[in-house]
Amino acid sequence: MIGILFLPLLLTAQQKWTLEQCIDTAWTNNRNVKQQALAKKTREINYEQARQNLLPSVNASASQNFNLGSSVDKFINPKSSTSVGLGAQLTLFDGLRMKYNIDARKAEMLQSDAELQKLKLDIATYVAAGFLQILQNKELLQIATDQLELTKTKIEQRKNLVAAGKLAEGELLDLVAQQSKEEMNRLKAENTYKLSLLDLAQLLEIDHFEDLELAVPENITELELQILSPDEVLKSALTHRPEILGADYKLKSSEINALSAKSEYYPTLTLGAQSGTGYYNFPGAGTLGKQFSDNFNTVVGLNLQIPIFNKFSVRNKVRTAQIGIESDKLNVSNAKLELRKTIQQAYFNAISAKSRWESAQKSEAASREAYRFTNQKYEAGRATVYELYQSKSNLTQVLSEGVQAKYEYVFRIKLLEYLK
Repeated sequence: MIGILFLPLLLTAQQKWTLEQCIDTAWTNNRNVKQQALAKKTREINYEQARQNLLPSVNASASQNFNLGSSVDKFINPKSSTSVGLGAQLTLFDGLRMKYNIDARKAEMLQSDAELQKLKLDIATYVAAGFLQILQNKELLQIATDQLELTKTKIEQRKNLVAAGKLAEGELLDLVAQQSKEEMNRLKAENTYKLSLLDLAQLLEIDHFEDLELAVPENITELELQILSPDEVLKSALTHRPEILGADYKLKSSEINALSAKSEYYPTLTLGAQSGTGYYNFPGAGTLGKQFSDNFNTVVGLNLQIPIFNKFSVRNKVRTAQIGIESDKLNVSNAKLELRKTIQQAYFNAISAKSRWESAQKSEAASREAYRFTNQKYEAGRATVYELYQSKSNLTQVLSEGVQAKYEYVFRIKLLEYLK
């Protein structure tokens, strides 16, 4: 889902990692996702077993007994006996307990699936944030590199003037000092970029993060981004967000468990059938085959169990289940409240990020013009190298703030869409 939201930002470059590839890799490698997927499979098995409990149970039996004592009548106490049998039992009525069990296990299975989707969406958000952080730090590194190269060019120009005796050497030393500071700034930007690569690689659980190349969007500044209203996002989120669905399924499971507990007040009716035969070893007994044939019998019967007194266990089960329902109702309300807070915060963060980016664009235009004017004055000898450095430093800061504002704006807008 998050990959689709960021799809306009992606390039079709096979040799580079797209955001969707990063998210898929994180889902594949993440151990928490694997653990939650196993939990989901367990609940699927529980649901399947609950449905299969409607089937009758069939069991075979066999026994061999030996009489080591003595008896006056050897016909009554044979030396040994052998018996075999086959029995089946089917529950005809149990107060709808089996039906409630099926419904409860299904709700738990759906709850587990919602929890898995919530986990995957959270991971996708972290990956998207790390992805954009790398793109931002890469641009900041490029800005630092460009400013350093510009200073190096100035130094080469000034060296020629100093050699020709047209410029004091002290002014050249000021530019060299500026170059040293900008080299340090570039080194810091490069380290920050590498650390962001490492952070994303750790999210993806892959090695060799130095070789990680991302598909950089070419049209990120041309995106037509629209800020969704918080009410519009919340209306959709209440019916689609997995944390809300998961809380609802948990409440439904508790309500069904309460009905299941009440069903224990009702009697249970089962249908049973038993077929068997045996062989008895005593003087004058017939052959094994004949006895098995003569002794074969079948019994079919109904068994009714009526609960009368159970030490209040059923009543306490019902009371406990009712408490569980009230607790889960609170969890649903809390989940909706937290979602509302998150959406409202995301909306105002998006508004703030938009204002910051618009302001940064205006500041960038003004700072570029100020630097151009100061540079012209410097070339004409009407401005000092310190004034040039201040103007250039202001422009670098404005450019850096503009890059940060741009990527924060993109992320805040996409995060609001993701919450929808």
